[in-house]
Amino acid sequence: MNTVVDTTYIDLMKKRRSIRKIGDQLTFGTHEIADLIEKAIKESPTAFNNQSTRAMILFGQSSDKVWEITADRLKSEVSNADAYAATKAKLNAFKAGFGTILFFTDRPTIAQNEKQFALYADNFADWAEQGLGGAQLSVWTALALNQIGASNQHYNPLIDDQVKQAFDVPNGWVLRSEMPFGSIEETAAAKDYIDDDSRFKIIAD
Repeated sequence: MNTVVDTTYIDLMKKRRSIRKIGDQLTFGTHEIADLIEKAIKESPTAFNNQSTRAMILFGQSSDKVWEITADRLKSEVSNADAYAATKAKLNAFKAGFGTILFFTDRPTIAQNEKQFALYADNFADWAEQGLGGAQLSVWTALALNQIGASNQHYNPLIDDQVKQAFDVPNGWVLRSEMPFGSIEETAAAKDYIDDDSRFKIIAD
């Protein structure tokens, strides 16, 4: 008789949803949250254990500044006043949270890998993205486990220069996403799934 598999992790992944309406009403302190995020990233796998993912964890006015920068930058990109008002409202919802994580990829690490392991040089940029995605999922899921809502945003590269200047980003760190987080003020809608037959093939010869 087959043993029943443990789906605890799957159940936890189902808790990880894009929560776009967040607040600052968390019972955890900044130290506890930062420690949780750091550990989640440290335990996430990367190719050749190169640990190419970097992060800035911002709270208070520093977190607010990310969304102020984004709002200012998007003024020249949005077509009209009504569209900009909708964009600003969306950004203000992120700004209302408890903090923001900026995820980066360290390009010097990739360059060093390309040089050291020349046979695989063409793959390291892709592998870094895989490692980044793993870290983002790990952090997002760890936050969800603690009833902290989050979403993964992508206003880079539009805001890269302004973020680098505002937060003294080290040379070689390339911004890849922004993750606002906070108390869950509105739950996510039901998630749709594409048909399994179009997504999976099971071969058991």
